[in-house]
Amino acid sequence: MDKDSLKPILEAIIFASEPPVSIDRIMNILERERRDEVKAALKEMLEEFKNSQRGIFLEEVAGGYQFRTRPEFASWIKKLFKIGPQKLSKPSMETLAMIAYKQPITRMEIEELRGVDSGGVLKTLMDRNLIKVIGRKEVPGRPAVYGTTKEFLEVFDLKDLSSLPTLKEIIMPQEEELAGEIAEDNSTSRDSIPTGSGTDDSGGEGFGQQPDSDRTGDQG
Repeated sequence: MDKDSLKPILEAIIFASEPPVSIDRIMNILERERRDEVKAALKEMLEEFKNSQRGIFLEEVAGGYQFRTRPEFASWIKKLFKIGPQKLSKPSMETLAMIAYKQPITRMEIEELRGVDSGGVLKTLMDRNLIKVIGRKEVPGRPAVYGTTKEFLEVFDLKDLSSLPTLKEIIMPQEEELAGEIAEDNSTSRDSIPTGSGTDDSGGEGFGQQPDSDRTGDQG
C-alpha cells in the first residue's frame, strides 16, 4: 500500500485511540504493511498537520502518536469540557522532578533529598497518574521504587524520558536570574538570596491562579 493510501487509515486509527498509539500497535493492526513505509507515512503526516491551519495537529508523544488540539484554542476546549485550572503545588512539582530525573527511586530517598515527609505528595502524584510503583529495591525490606508514567510524558509533552531538559538547561537560567538580582542590589550577598531548602513550602503559590488540592502540605 502506498503512503497516500496509508495516511487516511493511520489518521483513523490514531483519531479513534484516546492514548498515544505506538508504532508496534499500529503494525499489529496493519499486519501486512512494511514498517519503514508506515513510518514514512507517519513522518509526512506529522509535517502536514504541523503546517496546516487546522485546530488539531499530530504529535509523537509518550512513545506513540496522538492527535492534539492546538494550544491557542485551549480556552474553547476548557469551556466545552468545563475544565478548571489544572496545576500542581510546589511540593508536588519538586517531588515529581526528583522522580523523573532519578527514577527508580524510593520514598526514603525522596525524603532524604527533600528533608520532609513526602507521603502526601506521592499519593497526589499517583492519584493523578503521573507516577507509579515500578518495582521493589533489592535491599532489606524491599521498599517500593517509583517512576513516571506514560501520562507524565503526555502531560509534559515529551516523546520519551530522553526528551527531558538537561539539568544544565534548567539550572543555568536560574543562575542568570540570581546574577541579575545581585547586580540590582550590591548589598545583598549570594548566600542571602532565597533558594530551595529542605523545608516544605506548602504554603507558597503553586502553578496557576487557584490553590491545588494538595496545597495543605505534604501531610496528605
